[in-house]
Amino acid sequence: MSDLMKSSLFHSHQHLCHAEILTPAEVKARIEVAVLNFLRILNSPTSPAISDLPLIQRSSKNSRVSRGLLTDESSIFLSHSFTTRSLMKPSSAKAFVRVWKVMEMCYQLLMKEKRVTQRELFYKLLCDSPEFFTSQLEVNRSIQDVVALLRCSRHSLGIMASSRGLVAGRLMIQEPNKEVVDCSMCGSSGYAITGDLSLLEKMSIRSDARYIIVVEKHAIFQRLAEDRIFNQIPSILITAKGYPDIATRNPAGLAILGTFKFGSIGMGLEAYKYACNVKWLGVRGNDLQLIPEESYVALKPRDLQIAKSLMSCDMLQDSYREELARMVQSGKRAEIEALYFNGYDFL
Repeated sequence: MSDLMKSSLFHSHQHLCHAEILTPAEVKARIEVAVLNFLRILNSPTSPAISDLPLIQRSSKNSRVSRGLLTDESSIFLSHSFTTRSLMKPSSAKAFVRVWKVMEMCYQLLMKEKRVTQRELFYKLLCDSPEFFTSQLEVNRSIQDVVALLRCSRHSLGIMASSRGLVAGRLMIQEPNKEVVDCSMCGSSGYAITGDLSLLEKMSIRSDARYIIVVEKHAIFQRLAEDRIFNQIPSILITAKGYPDIATRNPAGLAILGTFKFGSIGMGLEAYKYACNVKWLGVRGNDLQLIPEESYVALKPRDLQIAKSLMSCDMLQDSYREELARMVQSGKRAEIEALYFNGYDFL
């Protein structure tokens, strides 16, 4: 691993790492430094590691939980433990090239002052470099590699999230030069949340809500919006249609809850930015008496794997861990839709 690249690109302010929000000029400068350092190392006859890229390691072993002193807010951070992408190792040679390909695309985006979604970037890379990119997952991992290398956010690279989220309820939104949208009048379909953070920052937002209810399933979001629950409970409903771009009575639901609450290791240095102090409102063990036996579903091997992984997680609070233990012991789970046995308005 090159000490030159590590010293030039990474300056440790503290034990925990995070991605910075940079201007386009600052990101371009970091990309240029990375390229110049690599060329300098490549031309050096004495360097033993001319083809290694030092990246902050995105793994559970390198993760830490940062907990608030005066609040319940916690989030995942990554420590200063490095991994490498090496051109000389067959297992990581393509991943090494992907990092440079993604950086090249991002540099072009910043030069043109454009933004793309990860999906759009995948199709562009698929056309330009089909021998290196064959799946969206490879693009997503390469983007996080670039984030780990340059210590900047995806947004700073010109990459925005896809529009997957919906909102409904007591919220008034106005985009620049557009009419005001009353999200309580959008019906069960809700209002689509843009993935462009720059646009979100420019929006005018007003609300008298006291609660924000995050709903894991799109169908449940539609039911609650149609029933206009926000008129009974002054609230805003949000759904990301599954994993965020919360929780039913199954282990995947709790995993999604954890992603909202702590961020995710897969998001690398950006995880801390999106953590929020949410609380679980899903079906609990003592609610199962409300659900007929016929509605129970046997846990699949994948469910058991997720449940046991979550139970071993230090971040999960004891009451949640007890719910998982009860589920594993019973070998069954129940979907939140099973509550419709008591009527469609029961939720």
